[in-house]
Amino acid sequence: MSVRTERDANPRNGTTRRPAKAATPGLLLLLACGAMFLVILDATIVSVALPAIGSELGFTAAELGWVVNAYTLTFAGFLLLGGRLADLFGTRLLLVTGLVVFTVANLWSGLAADPAQLVTARAVQGIGGALLMPATLTVVHQAYGDPVRRARALGLWSMVGAVGAAAGTVLGGVLTDVFGWRWVFGIKVPIGLAVAVTGWLMLPRRAATESAPARRRIDVIGALLVTAGLAALVHGVVTLRATGTRDAAFGSLAGAVTLLVLFLVHQGRWARDPLVPLRIFTNRSVSSANVVVFGLGVAYLASPVLLALYLQQVLHYSPTRAGFGFLPSAFAVMIGAHLSGRLTPRWGTRRTAAVGTAVSAAGFLWLSGIGAHSAFLMDIALPSLLFGLGAGVAFTPITVAATGGIDPSMTGLASGLLNTTRQVATALGIAVLTTLAEARGGAPGYALAFTVSAVITLLASLAAAVWMPPRAEPARSSAA
Repeated sequence: MSVRTERDANPRNGTTRRPAKAATPGLLLLLACGAMFLVILDATIVSVALPAIGSELGFTAAELGWVVNAYTLTFAGFLLLGGRLADLFGTRLLLVTGLVVFTVANLWSGLAADPAQLVTARAVQGIGGALLMPATLTVVHQAYGDPVRRARALGLWSMVGAVGAAAGTVLGGVLTDVFGWRWVFGIKVPIGLAVAVTGWLMLPRRAATESAPARRRIDVIGALLVTAGLAALVHGVVTLRATGTRDAAFGSLAGAVTLLVLFLVHQGRWARDPLVPLRIFTNRSVSSANVVVFGLGVAYLASPVLLALYLQQVLHYSPTRAGFGFLPSAFAVMIGAHLSGRLTPRWGTRRTAAVGTAVSAAGFLWLSGIGAHSAFLMDIALPSLLFGLGAGVAFTPITVAATGGIDPSMTGLASGLLNTTRQVATALGIAVLTTLAEARGGAPGYALAFTVSAVITLLASLAAAVWMPPRAEPARSSAA
């Protein structure tokens, strides 16, 4: 399927031009995976370097978490806007713009001389990531029209995400130890520039599936409401467990509820061209997939933090050794994503997602048996392989369902919605599960946290089996 097409007629002067040479689907998939790899890598590579960053720049213990939180807040807040802008202005503009902002902010982070500069740069970096992340998924959809090939491509897309997460934990420790923490940011600069130039050359000027009016207005009020609401929600969640900030956290959560309710009312009643048409939630594929990914995300996407704390605080692993402790799960996710690309067209989205989340729940239940003197192979590595395998199998059918049953002009929005759900689930999972672990203390606390993870993932499996359609619903046209 060729997606590298341009309009035959120039709407401004009436002249015609020859179609641009098409980029192959494989190259477009490589481009999308490369951009997504950078975003996922950034989510884990910085965490390992936090102690060194705090020591050199003079962060207090309370301030150091904002090196991560500043990125998380803006990334979560701007995802829906980034997805909708990709639908309205095309993936080429949004992906390249997001990459440029992301890359420049990485350079700024690596050169930061004080805490304020680094936190500000990280916030800008989150905006860049939010602009480009939904566009990567839209590129995959545009490149592969056949459902079977698309499912396999999305499996590879998910597998690259697992590689990025694993590479971040290992690479962050090595770079910090050998070259210093600034290289944690600097190494992404040449990669980001290379991917941005490639995207500018390969992608069409306008999305091939574009059906939105050329002069459609941007819902500025809706964008401000949802961005502020999501940022307040994530801020409230990530600061809830910190001593001395609970009043501010509850204030943020109350503000988030108010802003998000206003956003929904604005979308349904007041907006002429809503940022998020509420009819998207009436689609069974979209709504069920977001519920299932939320349950899986709370448990699985928070597991690296739980495992890092357990390995270092209970088993007294070094940071580098703890980083390598994530590899069994990451390796299993890659295998699961590869299998899922072949299973989803055969079994359908419902069956594949339900089986994957059930396997992941079994892995978390096994992991809940950890203690103060657990053996790595039997008590940690093998359960991690199991829940990672299940998550890898589940993410592809969830993505297919969340983005494959709607009009192509809303693919970017659906991608932004799915990634927003994942981001909020991650923040909520980390806050709640680490609070449970700390409340009980020691190995019993982490055992409780993984037990809760197993229950939540099992509920996600039941939701997939009952609610998700057997296969992604046929796309609805804009007219419908």
